[in-house]
Order: sequence, then structure tokens, then C-alpha cells
Amino acid sequence: MPPAALLPLAPLPHHPNPARRPLCRCGASRRGFTVHTAIAIASASASASDSAPIAAAEATSPSPPPSPPTQTPSSKPESPVLGGIANTRSWSQYYGSGFSIRVPPSFDDILEPEDYNAGMTYYGDKAKPRAYAARFASPDRDELISVVIKPSNQLKITFLEAKDITDLGTLKEASKIFVPAGAKVFSARTIKVKEEEDIRTYYFYEFHLDKQHVALMATMNSGKTYIAGATAPEVKWGDDGVKLRSDAVSLSVS
Repeated sequence: MPPAALLPLAPLPHHPNPARRPLCRCGASRRGFTVHTAIAIASASASASDSAPIAAAEATSPSPPPSPPTQTPSSKPESPVLGGIANTRSWSQYYGSGFSIRVPPSFDDILEPEDYNAGMTYYGDKAKPRAYAARFASPDRDELISVVIKPSNQLKITFLEAKDITDLGTLKEASKIFVPAGAKVFSARTIKVKEEEDIRTYYFYEFHLDKQHVALMATMNSGKTYIAGATAPEVKWGDDGVKLRSDAVSLSVS
């Protein structure tokens, strides 16, 4: 909220009476503030851990009056999660095998033609697993969006069919599966999305590794783990991080 303006009092009419004590101006100002959050999603719940620290909300105080406060968005690489997410409803939506994801404008589908048939087999031959279920890139190919589908029992040995991402462990425990060793984790979130008949749990991680910044969203359905990752060089994340993070969060399974 902008600081309250000091309203000057109207001058008193002149009277021949003796001079009165001068009136003083009075006013009040309120502290303006800006709160930056990592992920703003309805029905989302946050979970913190030592290996996946969650960036705290940061408040900025205005300059003392009469100068109005100047609010400048944070673009420091050490606090990349403060930009939040963008509304992606106007973006095109890609529908894959059991999932959908939004695609930013100007991004190209770069899934190699041979990948479309990689999961098919003839004459009983063993099918070659597909590396990606979907893959998109910016015009300069520096920013990538990928979707990978893995059988859940390949990520964690179990004799039962995993039905929820929590079957892989807590947010902290599952980070050993989704976050490479040596990565610097900026943020980790547990996100719950209400669906028609149930509530689905997603794990979100944002981290830095080898000069690359990554936003990753993972969930599970019918024994399969769906992973959406958005990556870009760290030097570009300050400009395009909100867009890429928003894309990863747009992952939905059916």
C-alpha cells in the first residue's frame, strides 16, 4: 500500500483577534511491503528440510517520507524462487500419454522423429525405452522443457504398485531420487491438487547444477512416475525463470 499523503490544512481566515497558537500539520504513513513467494498455487502446502531449504518471504520497507518507496523485483541468482509463477492458461497445451503440460509461446517441439516409434516393437523384440515423452526448446535451444515417464519400481524397489508420489518417501527422502548429487537446492515443495475424486500430490524441486538452473515437478499415477523438468543456463534464469518454473508446475496427469 502506498504511504498515506500528508494533507495540508486550509489556511485560517484573517481575524483582528490576537494571534493564536500556530496549527501543526499532522499525517500518518503506513509501511508498504512486498512479499515474494516461491510457488503460489491454490491448495498447496509447503514442506521444509535441511537438504531442501525453502526460501523465506522477503519484505521490503519504503524509503522515509516524503520520498515514495521504490519496489524493485529481486533478480539475484541466490534467491531465484522469489519470482513466483505466471498464469499459463493462454499457452498452448500439449497432451501426451497420460499427462498434459503447457508450452510457452515460441517454444518448438524437438522430440526426434525416431523417438515417436521408440516404444513400439515388432515380432516380439524388446522395445527400446523412450528417453522423453515430450521435449520442447526455445528458439536459441538454450532453454529446454522435458517430460520423462518412468515405471515407479525402477526408482524404488517395491513389490506393490506405487500409487502416490509419497510412496517414494517424504519430500526430503525423494530428493535423493530427483535431485542429482552435488546440486544446490533453492526450494522444495509438496503441492496437493484437488481433482475430481481425489487429491493428487506433486513434489517440486528447484536447484542449480553445472551452471544450469532446473525446476522439476514430479507425480505418480498407475505405477508410473511423471517428471517435468525446465532447464536454462543460470545467467538466463533471472529473465526467464518465472516462465520456465510456471511450465514445470503446469504438469498434470490423468
